[in-house]
Amino acid sequence: MTVAKDQPIPEEDRSNSDVRHFIERFALVLAAAGMQRMAARAFAALVVSESGSLTAREFADLLQVSPAAVSSSVRYLENARMARRARRPGQRTDHWTLGGESWYETVGTRTDVIDGLAAALDDGLAVVPPGSEAAERIAEMRDFFAFLGEEMPRIIARWRASRA
Repeated sequence: MTVAKDQPIPEEDRSNSDVRHFIERFALVLAAAGMQRMAARAFAALVVSESGSLTAREFADLLQVSPAAVSSSVRYLENARMARRARRPGQRTDHWTLGGESWYETVGTRTDVIDGLAAALDDGLAVVPPGSEAAERIAEMRDFFAFLGEEMPRIIARWRASRA
């Protein structure tokens, strides 16, 4: 089944091969960027779910994995603030939804990682000879991450404005 670009994928069609192919392709890209592979698959599954919410059983069925694999993956997503656990009133089953903020807010506000990289590179500058090629390389990397950390809030603001 091929789904039009702006047509949502019905919940009942989540298990079709086109959706699974998307999940695997998107997960490979996320994994190449450094995300844990199974967590990337779980995130992709949340993205394609019509409701933006899945139970552990739904994750396991859709991804064809064990509940244990789901557990560690959603924990990873929770820690990265890419998903959150919720429980519907009157139900005993946990559901995971996309992070409380929009996905771009989650990515864009993770400047703590960027700031940490810049700080670690400052430490690196202290252990190499000043003016050396290593110092120049480390300083350029540090400056890039410092720049990225400063620009990220402006990028997010511009993105929000473009969506309004």
